Amino acid sequence: MQSILEIDELNARFGLKGVAEIVAGEGNLPKVRIHTPTAEADIYLHGAQVTSWRPAGAEEVIFLSKHSRFEEGKAIRGGVPICFPWFRAKADNPQAPAHGFVRTRAWQLESITQEQGSIIVSMFTESDDSTRRWWPHDFRLVHRVSIGTKLKLELIATNSGSTPLRFEEALHTYHRVGDAEKIRVVGLDGVTFLDNTDANRESIQQGEIVMDKPIDNAYLNTQNTLELVDPVLHRRVQIAKTNSLTTIVWNPWESGANALADLGDDEWRQFACVEASNILNHAVLLAPREQHVMAATIAVIPE
Repeated sequence: MQSILEIDELNARFGLKGVAEIVAGEGNLPKVRIHTPTAEADIYLHGAQVTSWRPAGAEEVIFLSKHSRFEEGKAIRGGVPICFPWFRAKADNPQAPAHGFVRTRAWQLESITQEQGSIIVSMFTESDDSTRRWWPHDFRLVHRVSIGTKLKLELIATNSGSTPLRFEEALHTYHRVGDAEKIRVVGLDGVTFLDNTDANRESIQQGEIVMDKPIDNAYLNTQNTLELVDPVLHRRVQIAKTNSLTTIVWNPWESGANALADLGDDEWRQFACVEASNILNHAVLLAPREQHVMAATIAVIPE
């Protein structure tokens, strides 16, 4: 955990007074607090995790559980966790941390800049002895977040080693919704998916996605821009992505929420995860010194 003095030093080095400041967040974990005419946002260095984004004139777009743990080595429940270098459980080691190890690491600030009305926050983490315990490869991972009228997330992975590496990745976005039972996800009609609630059984999506039970689907070979239609909050959330060939749609429903200590029993109604990813057979293969950039852009359209 970084001390208040260290947070002050980060703020002196990177902060933009009155616009983007590094402050002590929950659990005294450092976060970048952004306030501009176009948007407000919070980004924790813990996991390089966006936990809030509010475009001007709009309600909060990102869900954050009231029961989230803000502790070293623990994942924050909600926001936009980064899954890397595997998704879900590690196939060859069930003892490894779920969704990889970068979402529970303290990332380093690289820069905060202002560009064309947006604030760009760049953070990085890289391989060391603690990561090689679980995964032998050398890597550098950058999360570049653009805060403005749109939220743009770029995950930039570089193979800094001398051998090829293969990884899965996801920007595990928790979209805040008025009522999960009333939303619709549009744009995946006719797409093949694997149903993780049914032993990854393969199916084809018929029409729009509605949530009337636990859902944990991996949609394959899709690069479509999607819309999350929310009649309760009277808005549509557009989710565009690049260099992402799979889309995850997840909500644990009441039964799954009860099993999660950091999620309130009724909080499942308040979010839907729709996330850019590259998993399973669409995992990324990088040659030495090669780089891969996956991006997601989120926009809110009032209704």
